[in-house]
Amino acid sequence: MENNGQQMQMAVKDRRPGALGDLSVLPDEVICRILSLLSPRDVARISCVSSVMNIFCNEEPLWMSLCLGNATGLLEYKGSWKKTTLIRFWSAVYVTLYLGYLQSVIHVESIFLNADCSENVINADAELKRKPLHFDAKPTMRLCAGFYSLFLYKRLYRCYTTLEGFSVDNGNVEKESNPSLEEFHNKYDGKKPVLLSGLADSWPARNTWTLDQLLLKYGDTPFKISQRSSHKIRMKLKDYVSYMKLQHDEDPLYIFDPKFGEVASDLLKDYDVPHLFREDLFDVLDNDSRPAFRWLIIGPERSGASWHVDPALTSAWNTLLCGRKRWALYPPGKVPLGVTVHVDDEDGDVDIETPSSLQWWLEFYPLLPDEDKPIECIQLPGETIFVPSGWWHCVLNLETTIAVTQNFVNHTNFEFVCLDMAPGYHHKGVCRAGWLAVNDGNFEDLDKIMCCAKNCSNSTVNDGNFEDLEEIMCCAKNCSNSTEEPREEKRLRMQNACNEVTNDHAADCCDVWNRELPYKINFLSKFLDEDRDHYNFMWSSSNCIGQREMREWLWKLWIAKPGKRDMIWKGACIALNAGKWFECIGQICKFHNLPSPKDDERLPVGTGSNPVYLIAGYVIKIYVEGGPQSALYSLGTELEFYNLLCTVKSQLKEHAPDILASGLIYLDNGSYTVVPWDGRGVPDVITDCCISSEKCKTYSAPYGLWGKMLFECQKSRLSTCKSISPSESKKIWPYIVTKRCDGKIFAAVYLTSSTCHYSRRESLLFDDALDLASFIGKQLHNLHVLPLPELDSPVLVDIKEELGFPPGGNFMEIDSGAGSNSTHWEIFLHTLAIRRKDVVSRLIRWGDPIPSSLIDKVDEYLPDDIEKLISAFEEETCCWIHSDIMDDNIHMEPLSSTTTQGHSDHASANGNMKNGPAQRWRASHILDFSDMSVGDRILDVIPIYLDVFKGDQRFLKEMFSTYKLPLLKGSSKSNLTDKVMKFKRASYRTMCYCILHEENVLGAIFDGWKELRVANSWEEVEEKVWGVLNDYTDLS
Repeated sequence: MENNGQQMQMAVKDRRPGALGDLSVLPDEVICRILSLLSPRDVARISCVSSVMNIFCNEEPLWMSLCLGNATGLLEYKGSWKKTTLIRFWSAVYVTLYLGYLQSVIHVESIFLNADCSENVINADAELKRKPLHFDAKPTMRLCAGFYSLFLYKRLYRCYTTLEGFSVDNGNVEKESNPSLEEFHNKYDGKKPVLLSGLADSWPARNTWTLDQLLLKYGDTPFKISQRSSHKIRMKLKDYVSYMKLQHDEDPLYIFDPKFGEVASDLLKDYDVPHLFREDLFDVLDNDSRPAFRWLIIGPERSGASWHVDPALTSAWNTLLCGRKRWALYPPGKVPLGVTVHVDDEDGDVDIETPSSLQWWLEFYPLLPDEDKPIECIQLPGETIFVPSGWWHCVLNLETTIAVTQNFVNHTNFEFVCLDMAPGYHHKGVCRAGWLAVNDGNFEDLDKIMCCAKNCSNSTVNDGNFEDLEEIMCCAKNCSNSTEEPREEKRLRMQNACNEVTNDHAADCCDVWNRELPYKINFLSKFLDEDRDHYNFMWSSSNCIGQREMREWLWKLWIAKPGKRDMIWKGACIALNAGKWFECIGQICKFHNLPSPKDDERLPVGTGSNPVYLIAGYVIKIYVEGGPQSALYSLGTELEFYNLLCTVKSQLKEHAPDILASGLIYLDNGSYTVVPWDGRGVPDVITDCCISSEKCKTYSAPYGLWGKMLFECQKSRLSTCKSISPSESKKIWPYIVTKRCDGKIFAAVYLTSSTCHYSRRESLLFDDALDLASFIGKQLHNLHVLPLPELDSPVLVDIKEELGFPPGGNFMEIDSGAGSNSTHWEIFLHTLAIRRKDVVSRLIRWGDPIPSSLIDKVDEYLPDDIEKLISAFEEETCCWIHSDIMDDNIHMEPLSSTTTQGHSDHASANGNMKNGPAQRWRASHILDFSDMSVGDRILDVIPIYLDVFKGDQRFLKEMFSTYKLPLLKGSSKSNLTDKVMKFKRASYRTMCYCILHEENVLGAIFDGWKELRVANSWEEVEEKVWGVLNDYTDLS
């Protein structure tokens, strides 16, 4: 019998080579990863290739990935992820087709010999009558006779394992019972985690937050689901509870909803923020600006948060109301085994690659010696765990749990939060990966850093012993990447280094991993890049708050909490380099005999891209955005435009702030010098800095509109614009001083009522909003009828040379008149044509919420030749384009208060303003003419409609009633074909401009019209958003 069994075992043929062909050389995890990148339809076809491929293609984790990778909106689980996916994306016929009514199997050779697999997707009606597909595998412990996969088996095991006894016996997180605030700050805040009891004993949630009671009250309420896809998915609570009961997922979905207080506001009454955590410096922000800070968490067994550091280095507390959680924590800078930290060296975006919580505990945790294991604890109902800033932590639900958690900023972690918001990437890597992220290429004086580390150390870190710091730094260099490598290789080297360090008992190659990082702000701030500034470098997409909201936050803290100004100033210097800009402002005020800044005026204001200061009755703006060259052209163009307003006596002059002074401030040998400049000529300091070319000096307005347009053409042609190295030139910044207007910017006006829970538009009375739209229409008219500056011969020659046109040749053949007007269009369309070439890659880079299905169709939608956008019109001319008429560039002045009762049928934009006193506002000024350009006048409609009017057609129509200009002045050509007729549609041109815009305008569109995220075509988006433009008639 034994011999017969051995013979039978030997007779079993290895199916892998024949069933997978050349793919058999790949690890199973790679095959699974490839399959996860395919569409559900392609996976269905490939499953027919062979019995082994059928196993790979029927794995539930694969179908979970396919479903969540494409799902948006409400999700309803149908008992399996395969069935959920097919029902969600396919018709019922195709679901039945795939779920077992296939007859024949294609051999693997047909796939790898480029056979047409579509032949095997046969008529559905005939297929329904056929017998189910069967392979010869029997239901044994093996996945299939002749095939075995340890990778698939482990994943299957993790999907079905239970965790009743999966607890730690001797948790080593300290425990305290309701400590005093002073005791907490002295012993734990910013120092180490602690498990607290007694903080939630009086909460109603202790009794009411059970699954049954929540289901009874909120069963039909949708909550946001946490999962690894970037798509936003919600499930009704009743559907989620059904999913919890049916699922067998390794990493189950769990409710992680930051908006639960809005969709189920009564839940906020069931708990109070514990007295230890009530200081939250984010609370000065309005709800629209405040980052997510509180979450409702409901999850089944095996769910939980994998290894991470909380956003922006905030601290957190988590109170458990039901179930049990297992926690593991590491101090800042100690990357857990199996985890890789990626930090983008362009924008500082942080991405953490980590196994699921369950996989880490099952496969990585046993490899750690006792001294390298994390500190751990089991959290029970009623207990609250505190996680300090920067600490790594991982959570695993041992059973169904319900919890509430909040992140906060207090005086202890405030400077760390500001540090994490600072531009650059190196400091972010060091805060998370510690010594492994230290890169010797960025530091000329390593001794200073080592000295700082010694000074910043304390008795709790390696007993204050930093005598071997040189050895640590040396090991860190060897484990980190070289600055000479390209960006992509850097990230791979960091990953390999982490893997090398954490294999074989975590750090046998060197002792870096075991060395704790001095988590002190004076030490960590040494890793900031001095050449990167808040105003002229990309904002990280992983930051929890926007760039303008960051500045607003610091300014509001400065005003609201005068007793904490020393701390706030330190944070502002770290995040904004506020000390440098304030010193510049002081010198400018001194030079022009302006009042010295008061203490309330130390921080920049506004939401723009440059530092702006309000000093008494003056506004001082320092041009920083884009670097020295861009800044000079911005100021030069603004001054040229203002002079034009005065010369032609335009009515727009009355609604543009008076310019009182302008000039340049530069740093030379450690001191600041101010030089006046009116925008004409090329000052010597600019020549000394090698910022201008010799050709530039021959232009009538070297830094005026046409010089700027030439510079923009150069930027669009080059992958990177020429920059000035600080070591090669003086640091120079243009500035302007204007008269301060009474009132507030429109962005501040409509936010003033957010504390009353009004929507953004409701804070402005409807009649006042209509008046605002009328005002914008009049000023837009005044702007678009202004003559363009004369295009003199020297700059015209250089523009044509830059664009690559032969002398006397025209870029396009349109009947637009002779001479300069044709060149105007050439410049405008040339820039668009360059953006047209890489439009797909740019939209992919912007990503969510732009639908990937529409990105695939964008080339088909856009014209192959950008000239066609205006080729249907004769004698069309370019005009001045403001480019940036948005909520922060419209100034409002206050009028007398009134009552909303009886004032209008629409007390606010949507009629919800309550009766009572209401502040009246009137638009008075258009601000910021530094982004002026030339082009199609419809370009100015885009930011107004999307940002100011928030897509409300009523205000757009009111604006057009006073605008009284055609969207294109030229008359339409006759005898146009149907294919060309679409170019006459204002909606089509506008949609094309949105797609080709240098800013992510599409993100605003798909945020404002969320239903368009499932649109089938760009035409559908065009009609929904811009179709109203086709009804506009010239009222002149």
